[in-house]
Amino acid sequence: MVEFVFDSKPRASSAVRVIVCASNVIKCEKFCSDKELKTLKDSVKTENFKAEFGAFAGVFDGKNKIILAGTGEKPSLLDVQILGGKIYQKIKNFQNAEVLVASNAKSKISASDIACNLAFGIELGGYRFDKYFTTKKESDFPKLEKVHFCAEGEKLSAVQYNNLHSVANAVRYARDLCNEPANYLTPQVFADDIKRLEYLGLKVKILEEKQIRAEGMNMLLAVAKGSHNSPRVAVLRWEGAKKSEANEFGLVGKGVTFDSGGISLKPSTRMCEMKGDMTGSAVVVATMKAAALCKVKQNITAVVGLVENMPSGHASRPGDVVTSMSGQTVEIIDTDAEGRLVLGDCLWYLQKNFAVKNIIDVATLTGSTMRTFGFEYAGLFSNNDKLAEKLYAKGLESGEKLWRLPVTKEYDKMIDSDIADMKNLGPMNGGGITAACFLQRFVKKENAWAHLDIAGVDLDDKGHPLTPKGATAFGVRVLSKMVGCY
Repeated sequence: MVEFVFDSKPRASSAVRVIVCASNVIKCEKFCSDKELKTLKDSVKTENFKAEFGAFAGVFDGKNKIILAGTGEKPSLLDVQILGGKIYQKIKNFQNAEVLVASNAKSKISASDIACNLAFGIELGGYRFDKYFTTKKESDFPKLEKVHFCAEGEKLSAVQYNNLHSVANAVRYARDLCNEPANYLTPQVFADDIKRLEYLGLKVKILEEKQIRAEGMNMLLAVAKGSHNSPRVAVLRWEGAKKSEANEFGLVGKGVTFDSGGISLKPSTRMCEMKGDMTGSAVVVATMKAAALCKVKQNITAVVGLVENMPSGHASRPGDVVTSMSGQTVEIIDTDAEGRLVLGDCLWYLQKNFAVKNIIDVATLTGSTMRTFGFEYAGLFSNNDKLAEKLYAKGLESGEKLWRLPVTKEYDKMIDSDIADMKNLGPMNGGGITAACFLQRFVKKENAWAHLDIAGVDLDDKGHPLTPKGATAFGVRVLSKMVGCY
């Protein structure tokens, strides 16, 4: 982990210094020697540096390096975070770096906010999952250990960065969970790791298979039947509003630690990525971790269903009928449409046991949503305009973009079954919508509910300044904004 230091005095002792500016007029006498300043000004002219967002220029004398990084005149906080991720790529091979935030009279964002959001971007952009490498050389790994921030004319304090650091911690935690191989992250191991979070002040209850059966969560059990690894349900509570028993938010996550498709076996191509079919639960658990670290002043309860979907002689068959915890019956058309079965019982458990104002579930649910949006947006489905509009806005602010799709009666009737109350799979077209309609049947009409289908945005195979290749943990930032972490 990189250490961040915030104060008011430049040290100018690092091998690499970054001057973050909104103008090509370089005024940083306290940060550079006269000779360095002259060389920088020459570089600005030579490279035609205009300090536009994401523009870089710099000088390197063989020993010390100075980089100019442009923010543009009126950057958003998200712009600054993305710039931080870009800066990380410039400084990662230096042990220590120093970042000076130059003054910008035209910006509505303070220098301290710019420094904190740059650090946030560096933390997110600097993530790596190196746990299982054994033959890489030391030179193959980033060298960066410490980044020192200061601002022109403004005093910085590490306290200002606490909440952003907590959210970055949560994002990295979720990414670690999602990148973990399924032979190591079984439902039990995942549940044990969640239980460990009690040290933060979270209340955690783990339901084992016997208790799950007693609760009548038969849809979840139907998914788990084929696996040697028994299921778990984790219930996490953060009680930030001590005088109230009501929960402002109830979060539900799909935690299929490996999804083979069951008897409806998936094709082998890219099946290895199905270790990440628990991303929804990782996002929910990580959001609860962020809420605890930030000590948010409201109550939040989360329920995550942890199962492995495997084919065997014990597995559920296409055509089976199961009775859900809600009492509704479901015909299993396809055992690879398993996530909605897990979520349906978890949604009902949440509502049965807790008073919740707003319910949000998160899942890598359908290829249909992924084919609709590619890798840019997650699908947003809701029965409540106010909740949907707030999620959409927080998505834009966080960089985790959401787009709303309908859940109307025309689509809902497509999941009616000939032999049960409903079936777990509708027609091929509109599959993401009919999956959301299935979930909506397990939400009581008086409750505000939203479903985030993050299939597609859960992985990045190209690399982005804030989401290096691999698991993105999409959803932690937007949910952390929703619950008031930052």
